[in-house]
Amino acid sequence: MRYSQLLIPTLKEAPSDAEVISHKLMVRAGMIRQLASGIYSILPLGLRVLRKVEQIIREEMNAVGGQEMFLPSIQPAELWQESGRWDFYGKELLRIKDRHDREFCYGPTHEEVITDIVRREVRSYRQLPLVLYQIQTKFRDEVRPRFGVMRGREFTMKDAYSFHANEQSVQATYEDMKTAYNNVFRRCGLDFKMVEADSGTIGGSFSHEFMVLASSGEDAVVFCDACGYASNLEKAAARAVSGTPASNGAESLAEVSTPGQKTVDAVTGFLKITPDKLVKTLILENENGLLAGLVRGDRQLNPIKLKNLLGCEWLHPAAENVIQEKTGLPVGYVGPVNLPLPVYADHEVTQMQDFVTGANKIDAHFTGVQFARDLKVEQVGDLRTVEEGDPCPHCDGGVYQIRRGIEVGHIFVLGTKYSDAMKAGYLDENGKEKTLVMGCYGIGVGRTAAAAIEQNHDDKGIVWPVPLAPFQVVILPTNYSDDAVKAAADTAYRHLTGLGVEVLLDDRSDRLGVKFKDAELIGFPLQLVIGPKNLEQGEIELKTRNTGESATHPFPAILDRIPSLLDAL
Repeated sequence: MRYSQLLIPTLKEAPSDAEVISHKLMVRAGMIRQLASGIYSILPLGLRVLRKVEQIIREEMNAVGGQEMFLPSIQPAELWQESGRWDFYGKELLRIKDRHDREFCYGPTHEEVITDIVRREVRSYRQLPLVLYQIQTKFRDEVRPRFGVMRGREFTMKDAYSFHANEQSVQATYEDMKTAYNNVFRRCGLDFKMVEADSGTIGGSFSHEFMVLASSGEDAVVFCDACGYASNLEKAAARAVSGTPASNGAESLAEVSTPGQKTVDAVTGFLKITPDKLVKTLILENENGLLAGLVRGDRQLNPIKLKNLLGCEWLHPAAENVIQEKTGLPVGYVGPVNLPLPVYADHEVTQMQDFVTGANKIDAHFTGVQFARDLKVEQVGDLRTVEEGDPCPHCDGGVYQIRRGIEVGHIFVLGTKYSDAMKAGYLDENGKEKTLVMGCYGIGVGRTAAAAIEQNHDDKGIVWPVPLAPFQVVILPTNYSDDAVKAAADTAYRHLTGLGVEVLLDDRSDRLGVKFKDAELIGFPLQLVIGPKNLEQGEIELKTRNTGESATHPFPAILDRIPSLLDAL
């Protein structure tokens, strides 16, 4: 392609609302333009990158037996009501009505639609297992869309769904998907980790996320420095506390005055104790009402772990006015002693003696609290958020490290969550009706491209991994109107194109400095600089974007080496 024939509207400055580097550089490099909040037009260079991500995904999905299809983005409310998600999904679901006043939604995901197809078309165990996938536009009405295509409201996603006769079959496909996803992100040239994850609103028994490691990532990635175990922060397990609960300590329960002291720092400072001598009581709410979670004062309660322990549909911190209205307890002084709510404790709390809690009355706390003597606890479990340096529960001697990551893929074993609700079954070899077992596997196409930029950039612009670059080589003639320079540039363009190299010829009349800046900004892996002085010596200059190294080489002999040079990057 010739630069003069492409729409590449580069900018010197990033938009003022751009927060992360991928958003800034994709706008500046002429790859995207915002149409509305969280909604972007993808321009030609940006689309070339997305198509490359899609093709890598497509090849790996096909390799594990996936069949590509394309599903409607507008979905009838009846399917979502049938699955039970119409009311549960929340405001992220964009709900619309047609001219006949029938309710629909713009699909944020396609579990209902694909399950409806399979329940209609698959009847026999002989048709299983079945893996179907699509690459399609989704819409989620994010409350705060940001970071460009990283967290937009409208986005492109690959979602695959598998259908099976039993758990053993879905586990086999799940392992295939692990391999396929690792291949996808490796082929994209990314530094990533596969981590254990929570299934969230999709549902299902267990899942893994694929995280591209980048300092700008929204998520925390926890991994062991010894055994390689990895998880997101929500899911990461703390090492279990061994032994039985601690025996009662020496102190008696005593109420002390703590006027105006509500926070952990305030109370521990006032009583001259360390935070690990205090137990925090957090009041949360789920579909069954209010409950309390206990963690040590220097720890953070993990609501995801507590939700999974309870097996409830949803769980979130209770609002202050709700706590006061339903319990009459003063916020900031709530404690587990004689608390008229179900209480759940992190296992570290069971090992504490002579600790401090709220006294359930204003300006007062208890000291000398004993776990066995003073608390009535429904259940004990791993309820805290792990921290860097914590011992790994999966090996001896390893400790946790925490880095930031960008989620680009997520795989789930769904089990029968949707097939039960939507009565999707099959006839087994004995002619008996059985329920289908499902898996779900997603990749954010735009997120993958943006994550690649977050991981690969410098102060000049993008440094694309070769597999994702919009063009692999840019030819930069110093003066395209010079006959010798033009002839050499055209020769290089034709020759490299014939070798299957993706080449952009910058045939603009702009100054060479402008061409250089655009080439660095857009991030083409190799730059061929053709000028009259080097041509007189029978040479051209070759510059590598990721190292900044440049050298002159014999022309045209160097052209035949370009494919191998690209393979080595």
